[in-house]
Amino acid sequence: MRKIISLNGDWTFTGPSGQPEKVQIPHTWNAIDGQDGGNDYKRCECTYERAFPMPEHQNGQRVYLQFHGVNSECRVLLNGDQVMSHEGGYSTFRRDVTDALREMNTLRVLVTNAVNDRVYPQKADFTFYGGIYRDVELLSVGKHHFDLDDYSGPGMHITAKPVDNYRNGRVEIRTGTNCDEPVAIRILDADGREVAGGDGPVFSCTISDAHLWRGRQDPYLYTAVATIPSGDEIRCRFGIRDFAYSAKTGFSLNGVSYPLRGVSRHQDRRGVGNAITDKEHLEDMNLICEMGANTIRLAHYQHAQYFYDLCDERGMVVWAEIPYISEHMPNGRENTISQMRELITQNFNHPSIVCWGVSNEITISTKDKKDMLDNHHVLNDLCHQMDPDRFTTLACYAMCGPFNPVAHITDVVSWNLYLGWYVPGLFLNDLWIGFFHLVYPNRCLGYSEYGCEGMPNLHSDRPHRGDHTEEYQAIYHEYMLKCFERHPWMWATHVWNMFDFAADARDQGGEPGMNHKGLVTFDRKVKKDSFYLYKAYWSDEPFVHICSRRFRDRTGDRICVKVYSNQPEVTLTVNGKDAQRMQGSRIFTFTVPLEAVTKVRAEAGSCSDEAEFRKVQTPNPSYVLRKEQNQQKSNWV
Repeated sequence: MRKIISLNGDWTFTGPSGQPEKVQIPHTWNAIDGQDGGNDYKRCECTYERAFPMPEHQNGQRVYLQFHGVNSECRVLLNGDQVMSHEGGYSTFRRDVTDALREMNTLRVLVTNAVNDRVYPQKADFTFYGGIYRDVELLSVGKHHFDLDDYSGPGMHITAKPVDNYRNGRVEIRTGTNCDEPVAIRILDADGREVAGGDGPVFSCTISDAHLWRGRQDPYLYTAVATIPSGDEIRCRFGIRDFAYSAKTGFSLNGVSYPLRGVSRHQDRRGVGNAITDKEHLEDMNLICEMGANTIRLAHYQHAQYFYDLCDERGMVVWAEIPYISEHMPNGRENTISQMRELITQNFNHPSIVCWGVSNEITISTKDKKDMLDNHHVLNDLCHQMDPDRFTTLACYAMCGPFNPVAHITDVVSWNLYLGWYVPGLFLNDLWIGFFHLVYPNRCLGYSEYGCEGMPNLHSDRPHRGDHTEEYQAIYHEYMLKCFERHPWMWATHVWNMFDFAADARDQGGEPGMNHKGLVTFDRKVKKDSFYLYKAYWSDEPFVHICSRRFRDRTGDRICVKVYSNQPEVTLTVNGKDAQRMQGSRIFTFTVPLEAVTKVRAEAGSCSDEAEFRKVQTPNPSYVLRKEQNQQKSNWV
């Protein structure tokens, strides 16, 4: 039987200071300096070391050492001998170390996130945290076992599709072993009942009256169990679904139109960087679900297996990608290929994933365009070879025009456009989308990034582009949501970003080292007004929210009170009287008198919300971004 032993505890870390210290995994040495601005966080080689006893294992068993994420390169020494190395900071890697084990063992890991021209990413708008930031484990298996060496995948590939007009499900399961022992395969439903079974290593069957995986509506999961007589067993969950995309009708799931409207997500947190636990992953997913999104672009790298599992369970449709980003490096081709092989092999069975992302904003500073295009064709072909059923995509930046050949390599394409933020004119979004659709009516188009900086401490009753106020961020997203309603054929739209995240090269909005385009703050404690706007559009959970509640100090005799709700009618009372009732959709705007203290209460159905405003003689200067703080030149590009 398989046994997993955690090696997360009792490490000695020697970092930039040169002084050894005790740490626990997950860990990064850039938890602070990678978030404070200045573009000067430590990118260097550091060392992790710990001892562990020989794990209990019977004669003939094999012991694998596995890491679930080390950024971005490492060499692993066991008892003084190098047993493995890895290039790429976001995937699982493992190695059989049985023959190198002693009664007491010393494990030494040399990790570097130093600048080089081989391993992606090297240039991007986020911090490349160095460290062993996901779990480290020993995996003990029998002498005969399922394949652990195929790009550190699970040893099982499952393809499951609806057939017979979506009544039944056709399932094919392929397993790999290191022996000639027979493989027994069972398929269990969500209650653990066996619904099919047979012999491997390749097993095919049809499940009658299949329960489909239907996204957020009904993310039903089966479990495939594969066993060999000597005792090794693996389990993988899967869902039965199919999907399609059309330049005229958008995305569909199981033959039904299913517009993909959601968010992009980075994995880091304030004070801990990317060294987060399952608790933080779960909190992120709960917030995304609360807002009502049905798709997540997991940017710009392979995310933790636990989060992909959550996407399966919650019915999120996922865009998964590798960090081939910003600048093509001629010496990095093999790294793009190995990272893509790992991404696909390790995540093949997740029903949530529908597409593989080849690159992001690759034209920003690329010089060798011919080699870059060839690299893209290689990756695109590799994706189709490894996984014929999913489609490919990439994210183009604004400076990559609609006629650029890089935009026509993958099956579909999306753009990162910030029209109305980095350049004036929200209306340009409609013009750009319409122009692309006119020129390429048969090419599927999406928005992979769009967004606007919003600081919950900055406010204005006359918000404008560039002021970083919470109010302008809300206005920006109000426009974009209506824009997408005017173009329902777009295959997917992803807000940039669900959460504020660290980008040490930035200095904008009065807080260096941060990208503030999130709908929720970096610490996940403040849901900005824009969060509730999206909830009004996407969520069925009844709610009402009064906007600009942090804009407490006001001047003048009257103020505008904006309310977001997914209910058809909102009633607003001021200081317990003067009720105003308004019918509408999502956005409700009231004008109320401003008294010394003005308490407003909004009611919509059984939901209510309250806010308080105070009349002042002069505007509160803390609400305004000072000119010396607004360093637009410090945008990372």
